[in-house]
Amino acid sequence: MSSVPESVIELARARQAARAAKDFALSDSLRDQILHHGFEVLDTDGGFSFRAKNPFPVLERIGDLRSFTDKKFPIAIGLILDGFLDDAVITIAAIKKYSPADTAILILISGTPDLAGIALELDDRTFITQINAGVGWGEAANALLKLSPAPFMIIMDPSTRFTADAVTPSLATLRAGDFSAVGWHGGLVNVADDWRSVDDKGPGEVDVLFSYFMGLNVEHALGAGGFNNRALYYRNADIEFSLRLRQARGRLLQADLPLEQARHHGYYDTDESYRDEQSKKTYDRILERFRGKTEILTDRR
Repeated sequence: MSSVPESVIELARARQAARAAKDFALSDSLRDQILHHGFEVLDTDGGFSFRAKNPFPVLERIGDLRSFTDKKFPIAIGLILDGFLDDAVITIAAIKKYSPADTAILILISGTPDLAGIALELDDRTFITQINAGVGWGEAANALLKLSPAPFMIIMDPSTRFTADAVTPSLATLRAGDFSAVGWHGGLVNVADDWRSVDDKGPGEVDVLFSYFMGLNVEHALGAGGFNNRALYYRNADIEFSLRLRQARGRLLQADLPLEQARHHGYYDTDESYRDEQSKKTYDRILERFRGKTEILTDRR
């Protein structure tokens, strides 16, 4: 206990005495005071021990998540991390460097990867939650939307890096109201090959946007049903969601934004058999539900 201040040890001793006297209200109050000092007190057979308090919420399941923050923001950025957190820190630094100071950053950590220095990113606009049991990509994206502290949410891949302010033009597009979504990369469904591919036609109105960087009107996104919770993996989940949004009469804009892509760990460093299996499952759902429904597509160009 040498690293624990004597004042905290005294609080723990007082709490132990309160528990022995069955004064549980006082015991709980003393526990909270100990937490305030940055420690959790653990009851043991010989008395008590301490461990450093987690600097951010660590939950067992995504269903336990109730809020990222009570603060309100004009726009939020959501990142889903299931590894490579050191690399994600670089992306977060670029977001902070180039985005307006009133942009919230929501970080959802899936599973128990090496947390490295991620806690150092916490500040008055950056909020981190870890889900120990892990969470599928679609369900994580929906949690970001449902608990967004802003009316507009950018869901982006941690491999995407800001080179300048990409938030301000995206927010302006969404606020104008003509488009439900704005993104960096996307395209038109190739109807000639029976909906099996997407052609990138450059900036303009598109059928689908990719989750490298996808800015959304939260109300419109949720109104369209959000992402599919069955999408455990990101790939093609963005296409499925885009077509849901198009079916709900949402319009999508591909824009020229100041972004670049670093190594895409979510693709290149994921087990190949898992990647291919989950990608195929999602695309099979897309073909089953949407193929042939050309009325939901935008004009060809």
